[in-house]
Amino acid sequence: MTATIQTTLRDKAWARWTALVLVALMMFFAYMFVDVMSPLQSLVETQLGWSPGAFGYYAGAEYILNVFGFLILAGIILDKMGIRFTGVLSASVMLVGACIKLYAISSYFAGTAFEQWLSSWWTEMPGSAKLAALGFMIFGCGCEMAGITVSKTLAKWFEGHEMALAMGLEMALARVGVFAIFSISPRIASWFGTPDVVVPVAFCTVLLLIGLISYIVFTFMDTRLDREVASASDAPSDEEFKMSDVGNILKSKLFWIVAMLCVLYYSAIFPFQRFATNMLQCNLHMDEAAAADIFRWFPIGAAALTPVLGYVLDRYGRGATMLIAGAILMIACHLTFALVLPVYPATWLAFTAIIVLGISFSLVPASLWPSVPKIMEARYLGSAYSLIFWVQNIGLALFPILIGQVLMWSNPGISDPMKYNYTAPMLLFASLGVLALIFGIWLKALNAKHKYGLEDPNMAPSKDVLEAEDEQADA
Repeated sequence: MTATIQTTLRDKAWARWTALVLVALMMFFAYMFVDVMSPLQSLVETQLGWSPGAFGYYAGAEYILNVFGFLILAGIILDKMGIRFTGVLSASVMLVGACIKLYAISSYFAGTAFEQWLSSWWTEMPGSAKLAALGFMIFGCGCEMAGITVSKTLAKWFEGHEMALAMGLEMALARVGVFAIFSISPRIASWFGTPDVVVPVAFCTVLLLIGLISYIVFTFMDTRLDREVASASDAPSDEEFKMSDVGNILKSKLFWIVAMLCVLYYSAIFPFQRFATNMLQCNLHMDEAAAADIFRWFPIGAAALTPVLGYVLDRYGRGATMLIAGAILMIACHLTFALVLPVYPATWLAFTAIIVLGISFSLVPASLWPSVPKIMEARYLGSAYSLIFWVQNIGLALFPILIGQVLMWSNPGISDPMKYNYTAPMLLFASLGVLALIFGIWLKALNAKHKYGLEDPNMAPSKDVLEAEDEQADA
């Protein structure tokens, strides 16, 4: 007798893709806010009086609280409270942090007693940089919490379906957010005539509010799905979680290989985004808008290819191989920025390297994140993602600070932000790519030996195939 296969909301294509759009919008706006000031480094230095070191501390501040345990707590909250509560909480935290950062760089804060006290306290960084860093720090807690929540959400809604494609499309939309903000941030800054960094930051803060609303709409769909899953099965909920599971994750050698590959690769990408516009300005001798117009194509390469690679992974696999290829391409690009572009400052060369770096950035995330559910149990998938993000955030917090210091060290006596030499920072980024390549090769070797399935396709057999197998078994 043929088994009856009960369907739920996620088995309906329109429903799961609608859910994807709603949660991806939140991340789209979050990524816009993350890099809203990245193409404005020289403007920030002249308007707000920040040094490259202060800009580096500000950029690294996004990850500080996550490094000191918040991300681990976020993963536990996610596994204990579920994706609806955690998603709304993360979007709200992002909005609060954004408002603090907006206030810090505004005229309402400049010249106040609070600003003067902050300027005199701790380091010589301007008070605006310190308060903006605090706001960015709070925003970063919400942003990383949102990242792991969206990963677990898509793993839940696309289980047995197009998981890698869905994760790829979500990441692609986020990359489009980076493209959008590098395109419009310098132009919005000049919207009212005199360039002002406050205007684009305020614009992106409003977008974060819209992202919060879109996720709240999604929670109604997810509530219905949970009711349908509960009525269709008596199996334990994926939300069940024990504190001892965190220890099980940390004891896994495979977890640490994936986490190290992640931190090394992403530390050579996201901190680079903070300094890329100024690097292009210095090497190609152009203004902010022109340099940002070149770099904005970096995420487009990733956005265009990530869904395609997700489709390939779903149907044909080869995830570990893609990780290795992505690391190799990244090394080549950073070496080009370090050694070739300074002596051959051609726009076409910079543009080509940016596009290839975007291809690299499509290979690694598209294959990395859908692989985690293969090696971690569903009940602590949120904690697994959070711990990987936690290790990643250590690098993301430290490297912008380190790059800012290396930039100052390698440019003694230079105060003009248009005349920096970026060779040393770019070589540092390339070295991270080499280490990521080593871990990628190690991961592929372990997968070949122990058959973790990292090279296997993600798609489950279709309902028609399952019914045909049932009929054959009955016969």
